[in-house]
Amino acid sequence: MTKQVFSYWEHRQFLQGFDVAVVGAGIVGLTAAVFTKRRWPRARVCVLERDMLPNGASTKNAGFACFGSISELLEQEKKGGTAALLEVVQARWEGLALLRSLLGDAALRYEPVGGFELFRAEEEELARTCQEHLGYFNDLLAPVIGRPDSFRDATAAVSRLGLGQVTTMLENQAEGALDTGCLMHALLRLAWQEDVVVLHGCPVTAMEETGAVIRLQTPGATLEAGQVLLATNAFSRQFFPDLDVQPGRGQVLVTEPIAGLHLPGTFHYDKGYYYFRQVDGRILLGGGRHLDFAAEATTAPGLTDLVQNQLEQLLTEVILPGQRPRIDYRWSGVMAFGAELAPIVQPLAPGIFGALRCNGMGVALGAGVGKRAAEMLAG
Repeated sequence: MTKQVFSYWEHRQFLQGFDVAVVGAGIVGLTAAVFTKRRWPRARVCVLERDMLPNGASTKNAGFACFGSISELLEQEKKGGTAALLEVVQARWEGLALLRSLLGDAALRYEPVGGFELFRAEEEELARTCQEHLGYFNDLLAPVIGRPDSFRDATAAVSRLGLGQVTTMLENQAEGALDTGCLMHALLRLAWQEDVVVLHGCPVTAMEETGAVIRLQTPGATLEAGQVLLATNAFSRQFFPDLDVQPGRGQVLVTEPIAGLHLPGTFHYDKGYYYFRQVDGRILLGGGRHLDFAAEATTAPGLTDLVQNQLEQLLTEVILPGQRPRIDYRWSGVMAFGAELAPIVQPLAPGIFGALRCNGMGVALGAGVGKRAAEMLAG
């Protein structure tokens, strides 16, 4: 095979002279590049993306503008303590506000529809525990969210929504939804407007420190930059195997359009391991990685019968009781998890920095993590 040969113009404009190279064109990578350019307008900044579109979760998530249901907050408080929970919820809330101010609600197709957590009869004990903590979390998070009544019992609305087997429903009034495709399109457009060079289909296979620069090896060319920001989330262990980053694949399906569908809001079930919402008259439904944590702890795209069958069962028993709509789309995306609630935003090696591991909350945390990463880089 003939090696790709770039023109003089391509070398000058797209392949050399970078002060900062960001690896990964997801939410974190693109916002980091934008904020880097705003801090140092004269800097040359590029973003390198391995695929045609980001291969993690940024273009594959469900579009939930959320910061945590009651059962998730209880689990996270138990895991990390109250102080750590408050810190990460504040980061999620402020990250969503930053994303909305950066791109605008119209560009995001943001809707303040609220988030709902569902419980069936077999989760009666968990439902009761969550109900007992409504006031606790309203008081705890009021200074962060800016309202005293984020959470409330919405069980009375279950029959109106037509949900099956649901005995308790709790609402988070401060949550919303957005269009993931519009989000990423707006971020890419903004990056180019800020004079960031974004190269797709450009996987970085190796990084090497060589004096004052970091050399980035790709299949088509070798690029050099004064500093490198790794924003590759679950894929980061390719370069730093000891990072506390565990991949978690999320599988998703979308139905055909359904006449008369009316499910405003974002819906969580089984401690957030399942999630669904209405999108363009269809049902988007995802999750199920807890059915086989080991199999879903992978960066490989793919679908499994175990998860897809369970999603379809949930669709026909709970979301649309008795109906069996056609499934028009299926896909998977890869998130990153770790022992701590907070993302990793830190130096990884001389001249190389990391901004990754959003623990399944990339939409909420991404813009804030990107801004923190830009502030971490040297001028």
